[in-house]
Amino acid sequence: MLVVAERINSSRKSVAQAMGVQDKGFIQNEATIQAESGADYIDVNAGSFIGEEAEVLKWVVDAVQETTELPLCIDSPDPEVIKAVLPFLNRSPMINSITMEAVRLERMLPLVAEKGAKVIGLCQSDETMAETVDDKVRLAGRLVEEVSKIGISLDDLYIDPLAYPLSSNPSSGLAVLEAIDRIMKEFPDVHTICGLTNVSYGLPSRKLINRTFLVAAITRGLDAVIMDPTDKELFGALKAAFTVVSKDEYCMEYIAAFRDGRLP
Repeated sequence: MLVVAERINSSRKSVAQAMGVQDKGFIQNEATIQAESGADYIDVNAGSFIGEEAEVLKWVVDAVQETTELPLCIDSPDPEVIKAVLPFLNRSPMINSITMEAVRLERMLPLVAEKGAKVIGLCQSDETMAETVDDKVRLAGRLVEEVSKIGISLDDLYIDPLAYPLSSNPSSGLAVLEAIDRIMKEFPDVHTICGLTNVSYGLPSRKLINRTFLVAAITRGLDAVIMDPTDKELFGALKAAFTVVSKDEYCMEYIAAFRDGRLP
């Protein structure tokens, strides 16, 4: 299970403040605790800095790379920001994200191919946000086609079926679960990924919803997630679910996580 650590995101007030004053210690601590908690990639996002996003993101990249050797997930919808940041990376990154929106797709995919990066593809286009299972699977198929055309390995494509808040769309969770199942069966060479925070937006005890949704998604084939790995109950649910669905041979990853103190 590939874990993309989500905490270095300027949508969090404390992170935005640290980025604004270039508090390197704060950002590096966020990177360190996530790396030590089991992350595979560190997501970095400076989207709140309109007009300054590229420069702020370059600074964040430098700060994070000073403290961890984990690869980064560069999180921006702006191809120009991605292009500006890529030369500063020490390791091949993950790029978050592409969509089927024509302009974004045409400008982003060559950057992914040139860098040999992994890429998150959202089930979204100019015409739809893909709320139904059929729309999600259809857009997943189009992402597969576009990525294949440019020569990007399907093993580097992580499709996000997009979960919407259950508080406003009660059927969204089930639609995502069914879409994950179909995508993994119809396109066996790709991966599926999901962020957890949207699904619980507007509800009490959000972490409980997030944990439950993650476990359910893993049973349908989800093999990557954008999450806070420092949340022991969430990380523990991930490890336990992977063990239950027989994707952790002899329970070794679960036992290792327990021994490392990563489980609740």
